[in-house]
Amino acid sequence: MSYPTCTLPQLLERAVESAPEAPALHFLGGTISYAELSRQSNRVAAGLQALGVEPGERVALLLGNCPQFVLASFGAWRAGAIITATSTMYTARELAHQWNDAGVKVVIADRRCFPAIKAALPLLSTAPQVILTGARQYAPAGLRALCAELDALPNAERQGAGSDSGSVASRKSSLWKWIDFLRLSRSLSPSEVTPEDIACLQYTGGTTGTSKGAMLTHANLVINAQQSCAWLQLGNGREVVMVAALPFFHIYALTCVLISTVHLGGSVVILPRFELRAALNVFRKYRPTIYHGVPTMYVAFNNAPNVKKYGFSSLRICMSGGAPLPVEVREKFEALTGGRLVEGYGLTETSPVTHINPPTGSSKTGSIGLPIRDTEVRIMDLDTGQREVPTGEIGEITIRGPQVMKGYWNKPAETKMVLRDGWLFTGDVAKKDADGYYYIVDRKKDMIIAGGYNIYPREVEEVLFECPKVKEAGVIGVPDPYRGETVKAFVVLKDGVTATPEEIIAFCRERLAAYKVPRQLVFINALPRSAVGKYLRRELRNL
Repeated sequence: MSYPTCTLPQLLERAVESAPEAPALHFLGGTISYAELSRQSNRVAAGLQALGVEPGERVALLLGNCPQFVLASFGAWRAGAIITATSTMYTARELAHQWNDAGVKVVIADRRCFPAIKAALPLLSTAPQVILTGARQYAPAGLRALCAELDALPNAERQGAGSDSGSVASRKSSLWKWIDFLRLSRSLSPSEVTPEDIACLQYTGGTTGTSKGAMLTHANLVINAQQSCAWLQLGNGREVVMVAALPFFHIYALTCVLISTVHLGGSVVILPRFELRAALNVFRKYRPTIYHGVPTMYVAFNNAPNVKKYGFSSLRICMSGGAPLPVEVREKFEALTGGRLVEGYGLTETSPVTHINPPTGSSKTGSIGLPIRDTEVRIMDLDTGQREVPTGEIGEITIRGPQVMKGYWNKPAETKMVLRDGWLFTGDVAKKDADGYYYIVDRKKDMIIAGGYNIYPREVEEVLFECPKVKEAGVIGVPDPYRGETVKAFVVLKDGVTATPEEIIAFCRERLAAYKVPRQLVFINALPRSAVGKYLRRELRNL
């Protein structure tokens, strides 16, 4: 493909120039045009500059699915900043780890997350400015009031006259309301942003379980959106309507839903979270043409009563990622809705998409599909990683293409381990058939995928080890009919103490995001170990 040299703010401006009044976002029954999206993104960018944010500095987004996530992202990018999207399910401990590693200067957050932020602040090495907002500020009535209030500002105040931006920037751990933050707006200073600049630090456990920030550039994200849209033959213009049911803080939704929609000039229907009835009503009201989801969503649609009455006929294509798609789920969904459901594959480190089954023609059961355009793939031997294995043999899947990350933030050793001569070594074990279709036969070592979320056993084990009653702990993933997998913990108690599974699980719930908390917990006398004393996680599956 031929890719125009483009940053993410330029991508938005192209959509604005093409159709300024076209709908960009639908939220809680209201609509925001491309022109309004651009205007408020400029306010965010100018507000960040007033807070002293320089190009290359990091802005954390602790937001669910709401217009403010979109405004904050494009505003930060216009200011030359790097965003790091953070799960709203994180505990204070998890927030502090990510924000310390990224070195965030500003946090833009949902006000409901403030208790976690407050608890995280003492754990941070620097005190960021915190901006709080609420989703309902962009419900129709709230948006009208907000726009009217901003438009009513005296012209001098709009330009920031009379405000001491230096003193604003020097305030430590200041707390701002969203409207007051937008009032900081002054004339936006142009930022020299290039496609090769980092746009996003997307945190992943990678291949070792240690949380790392994948450095994704503007070019990575723009190109991957273009690659995905071209492969799925999505067209362009106002007829493109996508649904943001996946969380924007996940790379899947960020690229495949938000950035792809802006690239196409279509609109996004934003769901604050996936709830079956709300999602079904979106189909009835907005007639979406493209839906991106994880297998659990399609299971929910398949089991919904009278699902056909909601009008899935508008769908041109549905995409499933984040976890393996069971063949029976795909077949039942297609029979019920008449829509085409294809499975794909990707990683945070690849922005994320690398493979998709074709939208027309053959879609092979159990396969992640074919490499999308301009994506090279090799299967390398598991022992040395230096020999490409023949078709049909199992090895590590490696990827080279314009969507591959720059590396891991401040982790040169980790980067060197996975990026070799331009090839990303994914840690996933796969094979290729004679037709060029790829199959994942095993996942990254030890990783659990529950409802599309990656869970690293080591992180859960570390929390279990903090419990005063726990001597040893091991964690694995076990099959779950709804989530795909769920977390099961094996715990060895300290000598002379007693505990219940519910007590240990409650301890974890205080320290981990809900999806990481063990759903099953078994007490055992000792963990299985090798002759040299190494704990054998794989043996837990036989217990």
